[in-house]
Amino acid sequence: MLRASSPVRALTLGDSQAALAVCAEDPVANVFVAARIMDGGLNGNRGAMLGYDHEEGQGLMWTSANVVPVQCTPRMVNAFADKVIRRRRWASSVFGPADPVLHLWSVVERDWGTAREVRANQPLLVMRELPSRLGVPVDPFVRPATLAEVDLVLPAAAAMFAEEIGYPPYRGSDRAYRLGLEHLIRTGRTLVRIEDGQVVFKADLGSVALGVTQIQGVWVHPSRRGEGLAVPAMAAVVEHAMRHHAPTASLYVNDFNLPALATYRRVGFVQAGVFATVLL
Repeated sequence: MLRASSPVRALTLGDSQAALAVCAEDPVANVFVAARIMDGGLNGNRGAMLGYDHEEGQGLMWTSANVVPVQCTPRMVNAFADKVIRRRRWASSVFGPADPVLHLWSVVERDWGTAREVRANQPLLVMRELPSRLGVPVDPFVRPATLAEVDLVLPAAAAMFAEEIGYPPYRGSDRAYRLGLEHLIRTGRTLVRIEDGQVVFKADLGSVALGVTQIQGVWVHPSRRGEGLAVPAMAAVVEHAMRHHAPTASLYVNDFNLPALATYRRVGFVQAGVFATVLL
C-alpha cells in the first residue's frame, strides 16, 4: 500500500481498496472508517487518512474531526503520533479499539492538553441473528423517518447528542447538523417511533460498510423511560438494519450506562471487544 522511505504517509483516493482491505481484518471494529472510505473520504481530502506499511503489517489512522486507529500495533501508534499531534485543532475526539486509543492518548496528551473526559471501557457489542428469531418482541411502530419529519427528528437528535457528549451539537445555525440528519433520513438510516407529533424513540444507522451496520444515537424521550419501550424498539432497529442494510449489527456503549447495557443484552447483543473514547 505504501512502500516509501517512511512507513507512514497520507493516503489518497488510489489507496481506497487497500485501506478497505485493512479495515476488513476486523469489520465490526473498523466499520466507521470503512464507511468513511466508501463515502469518498479519501477523495481530495489529503491527510484525512494516514497509512503505515512495514514488515510487521499495515495499519491506518483516520485523522479528521475524529481520530480513529485501525488495526494498529503499539509501534504503529507511536509512528502515527508525530503526525497526529499536528492535527489537534481539527480533532474533537479519539475513539476506537481501546488499546490503541489509550496508547495514542498517552502519547499526545502532553501536547493536546487535558481531555474533557476519557471513557476507557465501552463494550463493543454485535448481533448476527434477527431478534425476532430469538423470540424478542419487535415494535411494529418503529420505522424509517421521512424528510417531511426532519423538524420533529432534529430536536430528539440534538437532545441525544447533548446527553451523550455533554454539549449541544451546534450553536447558532443548525444548517450543517440538519444536512447530516437529512442525509441519514434520505438513506433510510434514521428510525423513529412518533406519537402525537413527537419522537419518543430514535436511533441511527451511523455507519454501514463491509457487511456491518453500526447503530448510534439511540434515544428514548425522558418522559417515556422506564416503560419498557426500549427493548422492542431496539429490536425493530436491528431487524431493519439486518434486513435492509447489512447482515451484522453492532454498537458500542458506555460501561456505566447500565440500563442501556441491559437493553442491548435483552435484544440479543453479545460483546465482541472493547472501545474507548477520549472527548476533547
